[in-house]
Amino acid sequence: MMKFEWTVALRFLREGRTQTALIIGAATIGVGLIVLITGIIDSLQRDLIRRTLGAQAHIAVRPPDEVNRTQLSAAPNLVVAANPQARAQRLRSVDQWQRLATDLAATPGIVAISPTVSGSALALRGEADKAITLLGIEPEPYVRVTKLDEKIVAGKLLLNAGDAVIGTELAKDLGAGLGDKIRIQTVHNQGDAFTVRGLFDLGSRDANRRNVYVNFRTGQTLLDLAGGASNLDIAIEDVFSANAVAATLRQRTDQKVESWIESNNQLFVAISNQTFMTRLIRIFVAIIVAVGITSVLVVSVVQKQKEIGILRAMGASRGAILRAFLLQGAVIGVIGAIFGSAFGTALMVLISRVLKAPDGSAFLKLQFSLELYATAVGIALVFGLLSAVVPARRAAALDPAQAIRV
Repeated sequence: MMKFEWTVALRFLREGRTQTALIIGAATIGVGLIVLITGIIDSLQRDLIRRTLGAQAHIAVRPPDEVNRTQLSAAPNLVVAANPQARAQRLRSVDQWQRLATDLAATPGIVAISPTVSGSALALRGEADKAITLLGIEPEPYVRVTKLDEKIVAGKLLLNAGDAVIGTELAKDLGAGLGDKIRIQTVHNQGDAFTVRGLFDLGSRDANRRNVYVNFRTGQTLLDLAGGASNLDIAIEDVFSANAVAATLRQRTDQKVESWIESNNQLFVAISNQTFMTRLIRIFVAIIVAVGITSVLVVSVVQKQKEIGILRAMGASRGAILRAFLLQGAVIGVIGAIFGSAFGTALMVLISRVLKAPDGSAFLKLQFSLELYATAVGIALVFGLLSAVVPARRAAALDPAQAIRV
C-alpha cells in the first residue's frame, strides 16, 4: 500500500549517503547516551535499595504504639487536661497475627509474609559483650521476604533450637566463628548458649554488628512473647509501590503498618529526584537528536526540489510526498535506536568493569531489561517522526511547476 512512499524514502536516504550516515551516527550516539544513563542509574538505584534494605522487609505490620489516656480535671466548670507524658513502649504481639497474616496474604501485590519476633538483647562470649537486636524467625517464609539466605557468607542458615546466625562484624567483635558458642540473654531471660551456624553480610556494617537470628520459638521464649509475633514482615512485587500497598493494608487492620519508603524517606526522595533528572536528560538528548534530523531533512528537501517536482508532476499526491519524508525520519530513528542500544550496552559493560568496590569486586551489578530497550526504540521512533514533520510538510507544499524550474 505504501510501496511508492517506501521506495522514495529509501532512495533519498541512499542518495544522501554522507548526510544520512552523519544523522544516523548522531541518532546512535543520542540513543546510546539514553540507554547508558538510564541503565546505569537504574542499576545503581536497584543496588542502593538492595544494600539499604538489607534484611529489611518492604512493609512491616506492628502493634500500634501505646499512649496515655488524657485525664481531665473534675473541678466544676473547669476542664483541664493533665500534662501527658510519653508512655514507655512494651514489646507486644500483633493482635491475632496468624489470622491477620492469612488475611493480608490475599492482598494484590504481596508475594510473601513472615512472622518475626524481635527485641533488644545482649550477646556475650568470654569477656566480650555486645548489645544486639535479637530476631526470632521461621527461615522458610523469612527468606522469601528478605533473601537472607543469599547474604550468608559462611556456614548456612540453620536455625534449630540452640542455633544462631550472626553478622560478620559481630563475629569479629566477639571473636566467634562457625561452631563456636555465644551466650544470648535478655531482660526477661538469662538466656543460654547458642552455636554459631552461619555468618551473614547485609551490606551494612551496623546491621552486621547488630542483628542476630535465632529460631522463632526460641526468640519468643527469650523475649517473653510466648505465642506472639512482634512483626509481620511483608515482601511485595514492586518495591516502589510500597506506600500504596501499605495504604491498602491500613484499611484492613488497626495495627501499625509502615513501608520501607516511610522508614527510609530521605533515600526515597533522593531516588525520586535522581529519576526526575534522568528523565529530563533523556528528553533533552532526544530533542537535540530530533533537531539534527530536522536540519538534515530540511536540507534534503532543498536539494531534492526538482525530483520532488517531477514526482508531483507524474501524479504523486501531496500525502505521498509527506509520508515519504515521515518514513525517512522513522527509518533514521529506528536504525539509530538499534545501533544506539548496542552502543549504550557496550558502554555500560565497559563502565561496570572499570568501576570496582573497595574489596576489588564489581561495584555495579548491571540489570538489563527489555523495557529499557523498548523505551529507547520508542523515544527514537517518536522523535524521528516528529523531526520529519516540518521538512515533510515543506516538501508536500512544493508547487510542481516551480520546483521543476529551479
